Amino acid sequence: MAGECDVSKIVTTFLLNTCRLLSRPSICDVQAAVCCGTLATEHSTSDKETKFIPLITGSLAEFYIEPMLPHVGDIDVMVYVNNDLAIPRGHPPPTQLPAEFHNYVYVVEIINSHLPGYVYLLTQHIDDDKYEYFEYDKRPLYLSNKSGKGDLRNIHGPAVLKHSEKSFLLSVDTVRCVRCLSWLPQAADWPTRHRNYGWPESATLDRVVSNGCDVVGVAHRQCRQHELMGNCQWRLSFSRAEIVLINSWMPVQQVTYHILRVYVKTERLTESADNSESAIMSNYHIKTLMLWACELKPRSWWTENLNLVRIFVELLHTLAVWLTDTRCPHYFINSCNLVDNSLNVGSVASKLTSIDEEYLSTWLINNYVGQCVKLCPFYISQLFDDVSISIQLQKLVSEIVWWRQKCHSMSSWLAVCLAEYSMPANVSHYSLTAHSCDFWMNELTKIDKRLSLYFSAVALLHVVCKISTNGFNNKLTDRPILTTILRCNLNQCCSVLSPCIAELNTSELVELLQKSAVEHLITYRQLMAREFGSVTTIVTTDFEALYAYKRGDYQQCLQLSIHRTYTRCCMLFTCPIFRHSQSSFSFLMVTLSH
Repeated sequence: MAGECDVSKIVTTFLLNTCRLLSRPSICDVQAAVCCGTLATEHSTSDKETKFIPLITGSLAEFYIEPMLPHVGDIDVMVYVNNDLAIPRGHPPPTQLPAEFHNYVYVVEIINSHLPGYVYLLTQHIDDDKYEYFEYDKRPLYLSNKSGKGDLRNIHGPAVLKHSEKSFLLSVDTVRCVRCLSWLPQAADWPTRHRNYGWPESATLDRVVSNGCDVVGVAHRQCRQHELMGNCQWRLSFSRAEIVLINSWMPVQQVTYHILRVYVKTERLTESADNSESAIMSNYHIKTLMLWACELKPRSWWTENLNLVRIFVELLHTLAVWLTDTRCPHYFINSCNLVDNSLNVGSVASKLTSIDEEYLSTWLINNYVGQCVKLCPFYISQLFDDVSISIQLQKLVSEIVWWRQKCHSMSSWLAVCLAEYSMPANVSHYSLTAHSCDFWMNELTKIDKRLSLYFSAVALLHVVCKISTNGFNNKLTDRPILTTILRCNLNQCCSVLSPCIAELNTSELVELLQKSAVEHLITYRQLMAREFGSVTTIVTTDFEALYAYKRGDYQQCLQLSIHRTYTRCCMLFTCPIFRHSQSSFSFLMVTLSH
């Protein structure tokens, strides 16, 4: 292998040049948006006051870089109910609630347990602005941490795991939580503690504190077998804070976080020795390590004479000291220790202490670069057979970086393909409510505003299907969905939708909604063609042709179709919208040809 110094420099260059900024849209983003839309629909109906509010957390929300190797293992979603609210004990209820909450809420009070970071939720309700406590067997009535839903085989910790039926899609971890709008007293010292190097900045601190926290339904490992504590203990969650903080990191810090997670996972340090007890470490220990490092290290430590391997080694040594001392300080709660004293951490600590730059450089070449090579064309993978000297290793790295950059647009195009496949299929299967429509629009706008145009068309045609079958429901379902679409596309091509749609007869309304949907689809196609025309051939006239066929304007249909060798109008019905996902768009075909 090449000299230690050369290899560490080459590895640093490789990681910085292949861990690019996240392309938008991304396949993971699209899956998460679909997940949120599904959750909002599955658990909410328009004639009920209770709504489930999904929040994407974990790796997908934290990373703004996109490494070559997968950095998102599953989609983590916290779900809270819009009429449940937790407040710290002794605090008055908020005088104003966020828009997603109902106009009344059930309040639970956060009570400390004997373990830092774990609490109980005391049930109560508000009557004439006064709290009334309920008692049961002379004890407070604690809110259970059990959701009462889901296959117990798929429950791990506070999460309910849902595996995808398609192998290329990620599984979904759904965690029930209760929202707390205020910053918790248990972490009161965090915003004001002295910081030598100015991270987090004051604006970031303010944003974190204003977001509040959550409590998730899981008991401490030591308490899970206890009858009361096992069922009523909740864990404080700072996921919202972590998302804001990690997104404020420099790219080099995000890359470091990614590589440390890869290392402990590959070396199986996040697993117990015989799977009979809790693992010594988890990704949360790595996250905590990084949060402390970003606060305690000056910016120059991360940027001057940059050597990522050196940074990795120093941080792993810090982790080894924590394990040796059985002390991993929680980043937000001073009194909370994240290392379980009952576990044997000696062997892991010893392994981490022995790591040096030479070992880790070689490890990264074999276990990280080597895995990246498997994703490359054969002519690049051949170069990996002999990287014993630095010039050969440098050539391999250069080829991978070049190929990676060349494929940038293609990954975004694949995400677009998935979005166009998933949206109609999901809406067709799960239907829509105004609440879920709002979530769809919000999540898609965050990813790529063009996708919200496409979804608007899907939603409009969904309403057309319902109107054609059941007539127009002006109050309960159809009107709120249309209002949501209008609000989200105020400055776009929704001007054809009149506020007086309820005054139209069924056929007029169907025609109006179809026309608006087609305008959305045409605009969407044209926007996508501008960006991805160099990657693939995009038909921009297919929706116009289909709509012309529906109206009986066969001459225009033929003229529009001839650009893509669709010389017969009937071929539009065998190749609508997407060649590879025909069945998922069947309801678009039905509504446009109704």
